[in-house]
Amino acid sequence: MKKQITLGLGALAIMALAAPAVADTFTLRIGSGHPNGPAIYVTDTANFFVPEVVRRVAEETDHEIEFVEGYGGAMAGVAETLEAVQNGILDIGAYCICFEPAKLFLHNFPYYAPFGPQDSGQAMAAVRSVYNDVPWLTDQFNEEYDQELIGLHGWDNYHVGTTEPWETIEDLQGVKIGGAGPNLPWLEFAGAIPVQSTLPEGYLSLQTGVYSGWLMFPSAYLGFKFHEPSPNYTLVGFGAMPVNALTVNTRSMANLPEDVQQIIREVGQAYEDQSGESLNAAQQRGLDGLAAAGTNVQTLGDDVRAEWAASLTGFPQLQATEADGRGMPGTEVMKAYLAAVPMTGYDWPVEYVVE
Repeated sequence: MKKQITLGLGALAIMALAAPAVADTFTLRIGSGHPNGPAIYVTDTANFFVPEVVRRVAEETDHEIEFVEGYGGAMAGVAETLEAVQNGILDIGAYCICFEPAKLFLHNFPYYAPFGPQDSGQAMAAVRSVYNDVPWLTDQFNEEYDQELIGLHGWDNYHVGTTEPWETIEDLQGVKIGGAGPNLPWLEFAGAIPVQSTLPEGYLSLQTGVYSGWLMFPSAYLGFKFHEPSPNYTLVGFGAMPVNALTVNTRSMANLPEDVQQIIREVGQAYEDQSGESLNAAQQRGLDGLAAAGTNVQTLGDDVRAEWAASLTGFPQLQATEADGRGMPGTEVMKAYLAAVPMTGYDWPVEYVVE
């Protein structure tokens, strides 16, 4: 009997060794303060990044990934996502750097040189070049906020929507216009009154007269239905702005197997690589949708646009000096960006100089 028991245990052991290992399943919380749909970077997070990570981990490793998704502020608001990733409330967060004007002041550098590339692909290429040339930009996420930058994204070309039609710069004098923060100084030339706001607040604020316009790209202007209370949209061309980040908590990342970590990094880079094409398509859909909805879409005259750009020639130097004073490599970053843009094939309409 003892011999039979021993043989039985041995057979079980051999069978266990021969059987395939049970895959580990890892659950990650991912979220954004903006909703999926009107905000393209969130749509690409939900529709590209998440399913691609799930697919590749299942196909290429012995593990599985499950995501708990929370967009539109379900887990963290637009100004809370950086901190939510840092504290581990979110494992992965997608957010606009524009809502971190203090902590990520220098990362907003595309805003500091407006009238840049109109094409999101060109803008993304220029910004990626700066991140590659100045590692401090990437390192700060890890060293100060306990997260790893795995992909950049952006907003498509910015224009101005208003409740009332306008034709000259003088028409904007004293008009309250909402914006995300770093771009509000663009309005100074027009004499408009800038108002700090967020996209989720925009519709009601336009409807109730808190402000009478929005500094906004067409994909979101249509997506958030701003054209309903504010049916006039003027194509100014402040430029596409790659100022959105996809980051992962460093502790969450370290708890994953190395092959899973590698896939997340690779898919994060792919998310960034496809962003330019995705944003350009969204820009066109937005413009087409605004026109179809009966929005009064008009184009600002070239001479007025040139004057507007000329009025902001000192802005890059101002922000570079401010960043330097905060212990950040402001001058280095702004010089790198001003040099990177022409390499994409786009010519600045004015000469920005940073000493």
